[in-house]
Amino acid sequence: MTEQAIRRILEQVACGRLSARAALKQLRHLPFEDLHFAKIDQHRSLRRGVPEVVFGEGKTAAQIAAIGRRIAAAGTTLVVTRLGRDKAPSLKRALRGFRYYPEARLGALAGRAAPAAIGHGTVAVISAGTSDLAVAEEAALCAEFFGNRVSRLYDVGVAGLHRLTAHLPALSRASVVIVVAGMEGALASVVAGLIDKPLVAVPTSVGYGAALGGITALLGMLNACASGVTVVNIDNGFGAALAATLINRVGIDREAG
Repeated sequence: MTEQAIRRILEQVACGRLSARAALKQLRHLPFEDLHFAKIDQHRSLRRGVPEVVFGEGKTAAQIAAIGRRIAAAGTTLVVTRLGRDKAPSLKRALRGFRYYPEARLGALAGRAAPAAIGHGTVAVISAGTSDLAVAEEAALCAEFFGNRVSRLYDVGVAGLHRLTAHLPALSRASVVIVVAGMEGALASVVAGLIDKPLVAVPTSVGYGAALGGITALLGMLNACASGVTVVNIDNGFGAALAATLINRVGIDREAG
């Protein structure tokens, strides 16, 4: 249930076009809808400006479809992260208009209230290497579905720093920057030292044995020489996108739209 939908219901009640009983029926799923195996937080977009996102790993295609139908019925955008390729065909059949993005392991169905871009500016997503692309695309796509303008800059890691510096003017124009890197995670510190914008760092599990599945990149980013780097969990592109979205909207009144 979105702010716009609730406003329409209240306006209809106020002018007598909708009875209180009918309005209550439409609002009955606030603050959550109980499917027994899942409790859908239909109130989240009202509280946070972003609807509940479904974590696809560990759920069956049937469970995701049932959740997805209710989210779509509420008019909000359905986003499913960590969605295996094997589940995508079933969801495409069950949810009309559902689209699968294999590179990001993400599925989405835009609702009636798909958000327009309302942030202060662009969210820039940077990846150190091509191997980090899955996490970077999860971050970029989630940021777009959350209502941000997004730019992408991929394969600009510290092994060839000139690839990054050639794009500094564009990075400086972004409102928020997401940096995705594995190995030692050095790119986040480098970028943070070159720009004056909020930076969200995402360590990835990319790397050889001593990378420890992303632990090395995580610790490197937490110990960044550049100040003010915000770090999310390993491979958590979604978390970075949500953090960047909230930063990009600070001071913007969503109710005014």
